[in-house]
Amino acid sequence: MTEPAMETVDSFGMTAERQFAEVWSRTVLSVRERRLLLFGLLVGQGLHEMTEVQLDAALRGGDLSERELREVVVFLTHYAGWARGTKLNGQVEDLIERVRSGG
Repeated sequence: MTEPAMETVDSFGMTAERQFAEVWSRTVLSVRERRLLLFGLLVGQGLHEMTEVQLDAALRGGDLSERELREVVVFLTHYAGWARGTKLNGQVEDLIERVRSGG
């Protein structure tokens, strides 16, 4: 007689998910403010893939408008450097185009 297969429990993933949810649901800072802080951190560290995920969430979730995202580009370019600012600008413009075209 064989025993049923046990499901693998991703305890790290569950813990991380719970911690992220907890951090994002605190009430002292708004989600919008948290996203702005996170953009500065991600762009400053050159974490382009994570930046793209957060840009998408901010625009589609209504936390930041197209105009505000473009202003983030202007601001962060002066502090994170022109190369990172150029990359961020491309990400923002590509996202805006995708969202406008229904993608």
